[in-house]
Amino acid sequence: MSRIAVDGVLRCSRYSFGPNRLHYCGPDKNKEMFDYIQENKNDGGLQILLSQFKTLYPYLKHIASANGIADPFDNSVVEAYWLGNDLLENVDKRQFYRYLTEDYSLKKKVSPKEFARVEKKLGEGAVPHHSFHVFDVWRRTGDFEERGHTFESLDECRIAWGTVLEAKGPVVTIETERIELIEGKLALGATQERRLMRPLEAEYDIEQLKKGDIVSVHWGVICEKLAAPQLAQLKKYTLRHLELANRTI
Repeated sequence: MSRIAVDGVLRCSRYSFGPNRLHYCGPDKNKEMFDYIQENKNDGGLQILLSQFKTLYPYLKHIASANGIADPFDNSVVEAYWLGNDLLENVDKRQFYRYLTEDYSLKKKVSPKEFARVEKKLGEGAVPHHSFHVFDVWRRTGDFEERGHTFESLDECRIAWGTVLEAKGPVVTIETERIELIEGKLALGATQERRLMRPLEAEYDIEQLKKGDIVSVHWGVICEKLAAPQLAQLKKYTLRHLELANRTI
């Protein structure tokens, strides 16, 4: 899977594929995205397709601009948004505020009280990481209610991680932690097994995963194999934004 992850556009498409196939994010171009991933090909068309994701693309542009990077699909920018890295810490809080108000129009999507809660968290350590969008922006724009299946939706939408227990044909069994409501707060629960299909795998990749590998997961789709530093960053930002979200639950 490492061959696929080196290209920022292709890497981003692997994380975007899961919600797009469920018609949650981006244009209805899942077949085209699938073909690009299967062929491990980036001819410019995939970048145009991903640029139409109204939430994802502005986040990438914002992170890139804050770090003086011309290409929003630079691999380091893609990694910063989905997994996390030091680029996030270079984003000025005032710039992030302007992004949420001007580019994302958050004030028009939530009540003044809800917006004030999100705004306060910018000064408390929130950064433009996917987990912040899931736990504190998406959750406040009408997509979250205090019911069990919506906690499952939060868990599916965040980038999860898991340890491969078995990779057999198109099925991968992982050990992972799921988001739960524990004593009134969002938290990672006890580890459990989860069986996932590998819809993104090209034929030559089908046996690459092995027991003990760490993978990232988005909406039930295995996105890539993670190295230890990548896993550490993903955990760091996920836990940071869980803690911030819990301050106003």
